[in-house]
Amino acid sequence: MADIVPPEVRSRMMAGIGPANTKPEMIVRRGLHARGWRYRLHVKQLPGKPDLVFSARRAVIMVHGCFWHGHDCGLFRWPSTREEFWREKIMGNINRDHNVRALLSESGWRLCNVWECTLKGPSRIPLDDLLERCSDFLAGTAAFTSIGGDRTVLPATPANPRISEPCENREV
Repeated sequence: MADIVPPEVRSRMMAGIGPANTKPEMIVRRGLHARGWRYRLHVKQLPGKPDLVFSARRAVIMVHGCFWHGHDCGLFRWPSTREEFWREKIMGNINRDHNVRALLSESGWRLCNVWECTLKGPSRIPLDDLLERCSDFLAGTAAFTSIGGDRTVLPATPANPRISEPCENREV
């Protein structure tokens, strides 16, 4: 299927999609702030420039878009145009996510991934429940938590075994 938008317009549209201050991220930020949590944003010194950084707790929260990070959920669908480009792009994002997670862990940081599908779509959970789970993570000691499961479309390899079951509160 051919793109109906000229390449210059498509490029401008794609350039407008930024990695920070997305709607799902803003929802999580506002909710946690209202609950009394204070954080720094997009700290460049940390691997992956996490969305929210809680320095005193050595914890970070990353809000991932299901499409861009290849989440194996109802919101993700492989594009039907430029399939090879998108497969390479999304697989690269997934591999980078794995590397960032390992680097954060090696540096003594705890990580919570919040997936976009927990905020919208059929697998949405109530916002209060989501914020409670984030707060529980921040107050606890778990090294890794994924709210919305930790399944990606990344094919299984010895280096990256596919996680087939959701793992809501998994120690790394």
